[in-house]
Amino acid sequence: MMILSGRTAVALAAVVAVCVAYLAVWWGGLNQDEGWYLYASRLVAEGKLPYRDFFFTQGPVLPFVYSVLPVHGLLSGRLATYGFSIAATAVSIAFARSLVPVGRRRAVSLAVFSMLACNLYHVYFTSIPKTYALGALLVMSGFLFLSRGWNFLSAMSFAFASGTRISLVLILGVAGVWLLATRFRSLDWLWFGIGGVIGLFLVYGAFSLDPASLRGLLAAQAYHAGRGDADPFFALGAVSRLVRGYLPLGALLFAAFAVGGGDSSAGEKPPRCASRLMWIAGTSFACVFLLQMSAPYPYDDYEVPIMPILAVLISVWFVNRASSLAGGGRIARAWLPVLVSGMCAFSSPLVQDWMTDGIDRFWALRKERPELAVLRDTARRLEKLDPGGTMLLTQDLYLAVEMGRKVPEGLEMGPFSYFPGISSADAEALHVMNSERLEKLLESSPCRLAAFSGYGFAIEVPRGSRTPEGDRNRFIDVLRRSYGRKVLEVPGFGQNHTLLQCFMRNGE
Repeated sequence: MMILSGRTAVALAAVVAVCVAYLAVWWGGLNQDEGWYLYASRLVAEGKLPYRDFFFTQGPVLPFVYSVLPVHGLLSGRLATYGFSIAATAVSIAFARSLVPVGRRRAVSLAVFSMLACNLYHVYFTSIPKTYALGALLVMSGFLFLSRGWNFLSAMSFAFASGTRISLVLILGVAGVWLLATRFRSLDWLWFGIGGVIGLFLVYGAFSLDPASLRGLLAAQAYHAGRGDADPFFALGAVSRLVRGYLPLGALLFAAFAVGGGDSSAGEKPPRCASRLMWIAGTSFACVFLLQMSAPYPYDDYEVPIMPILAVLISVWFVNRASSLAGGGRIARAWLPVLVSGMCAFSSPLVQDWMTDGIDRFWALRKERPELAVLRDTARRLEKLDPGGTMLLTQDLYLAVEMGRKVPEGLEMGPFSYFPGISSADAEALHVMNSERLEKLLESSPCRLAAFSGYGFAIEVPRGSRTPEGDRNRFIDVLRRSYGRKVLEVPGFGQNHTLLQCFMRNGE
């Protein structure tokens, strides 16, 4: 039975986590968001401010944090983001350990680690430079501080989480209401409230006091809210994909129902306030989940930063329910989370998507290199075509980031680029003015090189709908009048494998 010991399960979990991290960081598909988040961080490092100097749709914390990190391209950006991811997992484990008796802490640690660090879907979305890894770290740090009674720091952490992804501000409100209702006499709610107010002021105060920054911040939120009407079918599909991505949590939940043990065994009582903390965490998860799913176009990965909450709750319940198992039952309790997560990672459709480029009748078309490697190679080839250049006309921001170049002002959000400083109460007029500004930029761009994939001019901004083919062709015609010489084509490039076409400006 030595081979099936708990230590062997821990070793297997570590091996699975390393393999999952390698797949996610190196083989993980490119995502347009990576480019504009890293580009925003670069602008902040240069002294520019989001909302005032460039359009930015999320809270300001991420670009400020990444601006001080040694990030020089997508690979280093992914490695830094994975660092936040594994830190969030460690904090989640610490929070889970505070919710169970001492004798169950090892089991709950392994369960939470397996549900997060061994989940390919979760690790991928918390390895690419988006708001998810940093947001998860701040959210789970808030709950860990709350479990320690450090209410001021807890509220500060939740406030900074909302500055990473604005919808996470609900957690601050939910936790505050719970403390006010259940800990009124202890004044825990007062320290929590003070921390929350100070935290929100540190995050948003400077932007709120500056009229130009405030207009940009409000425009970003209006941009989110104005992306069309809610589509229940789209939301249902997002939930379906989320369930598939976190299938190990479902398996662990089913196992908790199936186990016949109770919530506690002789001599083991749950820590004080464990039940209250779990209710706060569960209510926070539900509120943020429903808010994000109510967005006009909800994506399944929107929920990634709060999934560690669910991983902790289910792992704690599973371990408590299985506490009465003995012998082989205890071995099964240790191995089940690891095996389920490992098998789901191995069979994940993400692996096939990252390593193949569709199917030609009977034959899978295998990718020769990861998408990240293709991006890095394309950046080197373009650099040779324009040695010493400092700018690139593109809406594929990850290419500009990889080349270390700037894009013209107004293109900081890639396909979602929106020119600040234009305003109108009429959404149609706003779209027309944005389109006119884009045409003028294409005609007078100072860049020698232009590079556009299938994502170029694909979205009507700020409406967020598909650009009619006639309008997109008009933008392409304007571009080709200034950039008539094609210098490079890269098929199967970037997110969803579109054709990248690169042009040199006329007369160069």
